[in-house]
Amino acid sequence: MDLKIKAVSPKIGKEIPLPFYATPGSAAMDLHACLDEAVTIPAGARRTIPTGIAIALPSADCVALVYARSGLGIKYGVAPANCVGVIDSDYRGEILVGLQNSGESDFTVQPGDRIAQLMIAPVIQAGIQMVDELDETARGTGGFGSTGT
Repeated sequence: MDLKIKAVSPKIGKEIPLPFYATPGSAAMDLHACLDEAVTIPAGARRTIPTGIAIALPSADCVALVYARSGLGIKYGVAPANCVGVIDSDYRGEILVGLQNSGESDFTVQPGDRIAQLMIAPVIQAGIQMVDELDETARGTGGFGSTGT
């Protein structure tokens, strides 16, 4: 599968790298902050960070998902504000990453920093069927913690 990427900033491919897979076994490619200057995210705050790119997925059978970079999340408490960003196959605008700083200190994003990961995944659009009853299972309606800790 080929992913078409359009630079919406003249910095892409020059000052700001294109997305890339860090290792041959990487499931997602790194997204970079396309900024003119550093942006500080105060502790407890959110900021929208542009990536400078737009993409075209090949069909509605695919979705692009924006995930946290584990190092930013674990070390600094910085992760996408919506947990996982969903980029639909028909979206052609710039990819923006809303970052939330749940850490105790302000966090500064520098131009070109790796801020999130982009994963391409298959999509199954389900047909909706209303029913009066659902199939029985061993778990049934057991919710949070019902299977133990």
